Parts: sequence; C-alpha cells; structure tokens
Amino acid sequence: MIWQDIVISVIIIAFAYALVPQIYQGFKQKRGLINLQTSLITSIGSYILAGVYLTLEFYFSAVLIFISAILWTILFLQKIIYKN
Repeated sequence: MIWQDIVISVIIIAFAYALVPQIYQGFKQKRGLINLQTSLITSIGSYILAGVYLTLEFYFSAVLIFISAILWTILFLQKIIYKN
C-alpha cells in the first residue's frame, strides 16, 4: 500500500462518517434531506472514482469510495421515497 492510498482512504473515511448522521436523521424523520441533484451526481462520481482507484491499484481507497457511493445512493433514495 502506498502512502497516497492511505491519505485518500483516511479522507474518504472522514467524509463517509459525516454522512452517517445525515442518513440516520433522514430515516428517523422520514425525509429526504439532500437535494436530488447533489446526491445523484455525487454518488455517480463516487462510483466512477472507485473504478479509477482500482485501475491505479488503490484497492483500499476503491473499496471505501464504493461504500461512500452507497451512502450517497441511500441519500438519493431517501429523497425519492420520502417525497418531501
């Protein structure tokens, strides 16, 4: 594992950690709290980044950004399902 993979991974963990309370609050309040455009673009971009990190052999970063993309997808789905 090279140092760039570690730095990217730590930042992705921090960003993903910041999303968890947002997702929890959305489920608790039954509201989609994030704009559709924001969550869609961020989730698609994160999936693309996961592929890019794989090609660079940043395997840990690829897995973590994929998890982050899933979290953004959950926020996107909350906005659609809860229709507020």
